[in-house]
Amino acid sequence: MTNSICHIEIDDRGLAAPTPEIEQERKVAIFDLLEDNSFVLPERADRKVPEGPFRLSLAIRDRRLVFDVTTESGEKAGEFHLSLGPFRQVVKDYFQICESYFEAVKKLPPSQIEAIDMGRRGIHNEGGRVLQERLEGKADVDIDTARRLFTLICVLHFGG
Repeated sequence: MTNSICHIEIDDRGLAAPTPEIEQERKVAIFDLLEDNSFVLPERADRKVPEGPFRLSLAIRDRRLVFDVTTESGEKAGEFHLSLGPFRQVVKDYFQICESYFEAVKKLPPSQIEAIDMGRRGIHNEGGRVLQERLEGKADVDIDTARRLFTLICVLHFGG
């Protein structure tokens, strides 16, 4: 599929090591993302946009989220830097509810776990919507792709 990400890399050099739970979230998000995603670089008036599939590297540099996009063959397709500010509150909320969820799984009945998980999904959806807004004009992603990328942003935030 040409409008997709075929490889994803998280540049976490210099960041704190993730907890086992965070590492598991990262692995699941990458697996799910590579299984099914939609990633399109919009046409630009000043240059031809290469076709995908794309390789994506995510990093935090100078307190900014960096998307480094290349084609499958390694040709530079784009690089964009997003302010982390708009993500701070939703990332904080997401980590708090994930912490509650991880604790709940250990000791609460399924009905309470389900309620916490519904809240977690709601915050996750909000993070995906924020990412879609921030990517406007840079890359077009569907909500499922945005949600999975948001998870990876959270992983980077955890170490950042």
